[in-house]
Amino acid sequence: MTAERNIRIETLKKSLSERILVIDGGMGTMIQTHSLTEADFRGSRFAGHNHDLRGNGDLLTLTQPDIIGGIHAQYLDAGADILLTNTFSGTVVAQADYALTDIVTELNYESARLARRVADEFTARTPDKMRWVAGALGPTNRTASISPDVNDPGFRNIHFDELRAAYGQATAALMDGGADFILIETVFDTLNCKAAIFAVEETFDAKGVRLPVMISGTITDLSGRTLTGQTPEAFWYSVRHAQPFAVGLNCALGAEQMRPHIAELSRVAETGVSAYPNAGLPNGFGGYDETPETTAAHVGEWARSGLINLAGGCCGTTPAHIRAIAQAVAGVPPRKIPVRPKTMRLSGLEPFIFPAASEKQEEFAE
Repeated sequence: MTAERNIRIETLKKSLSERILVIDGGMGTMIQTHSLTEADFRGSRFAGHNHDLRGNGDLLTLTQPDIIGGIHAQYLDAGADILLTNTFSGTVVAQADYALTDIVTELNYESARLARRVADEFTARTPDKMRWVAGALGPTNRTASISPDVNDPGFRNIHFDELRAAYGQATAALMDGGADFILIETVFDTLNCKAAIFAVEETFDAKGVRLPVMISGTITDLSGRTLTGQTPEAFWYSVRHAQPFAVGLNCALGAEQMRPHIAELSRVAETGVSAYPNAGLPNGFGGYDETPETTAAHVGEWARSGLINLAGGCCGTTPAHIRAIAQAVAGVPPRKIPVRPKTMRLSGLEPFIFPAASEKQEEFAE
C-alpha cells in the first residue's frame, strides 16, 4: 500500500469521528442528461462490437472519460467527500449482457484511476478537505438465493463461487486503480454479499494489503426487507463478521420511506451507518421528482437525530441534491457508535438474540 493511501485511510477514520461525511449522488441520472446515442457509448474503440452497448454506463469510463470525470467533478464541487467508482455493473456477470467480459479488469482499473485523479485534483485545491474514492462492487443482475424459475425452486442461474471469482477480479483492479476502500453496495441478496465479502478478503490476503470495507444493503419495498427477505437488523448480523467501517442502506426507497429502516440499523450496528436514498420514489415514467430541498430536509433530520455517519444520494439525485445534503449535515455531530453487550446474535429472515434481556444494556463509544 502506498504511503499516500495510508494517509488517506487514516484521515478517513479520523474524519468519521469528527463529522458526517458526504457521498456523491446518482451516476445514471447524470449520464442521462447527456442524451447519449449508441455511437456515443461505443466510441471509436467499440464501433464494430457485435452487441448493443447503449445503457452500459460503466463502459463510458473508457469511451467517454471526460463525461464521467466531469460528473465526478460536479459532485465534489457540490460538497461530496467520497466518489464512487463508475463500476456498478463492473463484473463479468453483469458485463456478459453486453458481451464485454474481456474488458472487466480494465474497466474497474480505469474507473478507479479516473475517480482517483479527480479526487486528488480537488484535494490539491483545498488540502484541508481530503476526498476519497470508494471502489464500488454492485449487486450483479443475478441472485444466488432465489430461483428465477417458478417451476423449479431449486434452480439457480448463479452460484457462490461464480460470484466470488467475479467480485475478486473486480476488487483487485479497483485496488490497483487507487480506491481507498471497497464498497459492497445495493445488496438485495445477502448470499451475493457474502460472496463479495469472501472475495474481498481473499484479494486482501493475496495482495498483502487491507483496505477498509463498507457495506450498503437495499430495502426493496415498503415491507422493510431486502429482496431475499431479511430485516435491516438481520442483515447486519449476517455481514457483521466483515467488520465494515460502515453499514447502511441505499437505493430503492426515497428518504421518507427509508427513515425507519435507517433508524433500526442505527440502533443495532456497532459501526458507522451510511444512507444514500433515491430522490423519492420513481414517477410513472421512471423519473424522480423529489427536489434537493425535500431530500436534504429528511437527511438533515436523520443527522440531527443521531442516526447517521455518512450521507449521500442514489437514483435521481444530482449535484444540487448533494449540495443541499452537504449543507443540511454541515456542523451536525456524527452518530455515536454504540457499544453493545456481548451475546449471541443470529440471523435468518429475522434476528434472534440470546439472551434477549441483555439487549437492555447499552452504552456509547466516545
